[in-house]
Amino acid sequence: MDTAGDDFAFLPLGGTGEIGMNFNLYRCQGRWLAVDCGIGFAGPALPEAEILVPDPGFIAARRSALLGLILTHAHEDHIGAVAHLWPTLRCPVYATPFAAAMLRRKLAEAQLLQEVKLHVVPPGGRIDLPPFAVQMLRVAHSIPEAQALAIETPLGRVLHTGDWKLDPEPLVGPPTDEAAFAAFGDRGVLAMICDSTNAMVEGHSGSEAEVRRNLAALIRGLKGRVAVTCFASNVARVESIALAAQAAGRSIALVGRALRNLDAAARGTGYLADIPAFAAEEDAGSIPDDHLLILITGSQGEARSALARVAADTHPEIALGEGDTVLFSSRMIPGNERAIGIVQDNLVRRGVQVMTEADHMVHVSGHPARDELRRLYRLVRPRFAVPVHGEWRHLAAHAELAAALGVRPILIEDGDILNLAPGTPEVVDSAPVGRLAVDGKRLVPLAGGVMAARRRMLREGVAVASFAVDAAGRLRGRPRLSAPGLFDPEDPEAMVVAEEFATTLADLPEALRRDETALADAARAALRRVLSRRLHKRPIVDIHLLRV
Repeated sequence: MDTAGDDFAFLPLGGTGEIGMNFNLYRCQGRWLAVDCGIGFAGPALPEAEILVPDPGFIAARRSALLGLILTHAHEDHIGAVAHLWPTLRCPVYATPFAAAMLRRKLAEAQLLQEVKLHVVPPGGRIDLPPFAVQMLRVAHSIPEAQALAIETPLGRVLHTGDWKLDPEPLVGPPTDEAAFAAFGDRGVLAMICDSTNAMVEGHSGSEAEVRRNLAALIRGLKGRVAVTCFASNVARVESIALAAQAAGRSIALVGRALRNLDAAARGTGYLADIPAFAAEEDAGSIPDDHLLILITGSQGEARSALARVAADTHPEIALGEGDTVLFSSRMIPGNERAIGIVQDNLVRRGVQVMTEADHMVHVSGHPARDELRRLYRLVRPRFAVPVHGEWRHLAAHAELAAALGVRPILIEDGDILNLAPGTPEVVDSAPVGRLAVDGKRLVPLAGGVMAARRRMLREGVAVASFAVDAAGRLRGRPRLSAPGLFDPEDPEAMVVAEEFATTLADLPEALRRDETALADAARAALRRVLSRRLHKRPIVDIHLLRV
């Protein structure tokens, strides 16, 4: 459904019913506004892919009516897909200075920096894109300049919270502007589209100030080399680690590309101004162990991250061993447990002491727990609650909390078109949704033939046979078989398969062997049968036929 009538609707294309890939659309009077455009990570369940982005097909087909894309903050699950998807959207982009600095690097890498019209909006600024009028509201989060969006239209007001928390001491940037939320609530809010990440967690998310105090106390008492890993976007945490290192008489070496990019963006927008420049990783070796702190990427166990390579003793500059300590100032994102466990096991095997949030108060979430959600609902007083940014168990817990506060919840998922006004809000239709895998410089449908073939290759393998025949279709020489992942190059079993394949070809009817297309099809079928019989597997097979 895509009307040009007098209506107001909300449509998530990503991030509702899942963690990551936040991509939201609002429609009013036939015009569209996009909010956030993020990536997701495939995880171990999808080994054929690593980075996923939402399929923009629905709004790409309507981009002439797309007024702009507003970014709430600079986390990857909110801005990471912009460089991948903007060529299909081609709309203006609006971001605060820090988010814009992070985005410019991505656009430059994609050679889009000169094409994208990027508008820098000050925190708390206003964006007028009739029929939408958007007021940014400052919120605390685990990254600078996170903004909620107070969206006004001729048909009603909506609060889009983005990612937020209530932290009285966020350390970098001001606390959440509760007075602005209350003032918006006083004007009458139709619906609140709200973060659900920690809706199952009772109490309060905790304060960055408490983490800063604990990090300083912990690091002061450690000997040997100390490495700390955290989310590479958390400027407040980076500042806390740097201050703790300074207090302990340690110099800080920055290790990992994501942290170097964060450092440049933060300093370029006025953050970390009181922190001396970090040492480069190649200079870490010249600093005595008891006077070195290594700030390193890889808190989620990413296989190619700096910390994973250090743990495997394959990093070209950094080594850790007996008497050293690695502190994980982060939480495990669901799905990453095994990868993180492998890194931690490798570290412990090398004699490294590993510290985590399970043992020490070295991390707090950037998302609201249930007490904070209750507080925001009492400030804003919306008529309807629309939980987003979470999996179904998070959305359901959020809906239960809202209902207990007298706010009617509406549970939706990616692709649901929620008509907000006129009339009572309800899901009226659906839009096609999907996920695309980032495959080098291209986007490939996760549900398409390419990824299906890759899944089959991972599970069953691939085999290619090459053979030559004369004009009469008689086999000339011996077939050659290439089957990486099924046979080693000198595996005798591969020779047996090739011999059986040759025998099968020789037994084919003469008329069939003279027809190149029929011979190729028969050869594929023959190779498939031989491999199935010998290996009890059904790999993807292909043949190279040369007629001489």
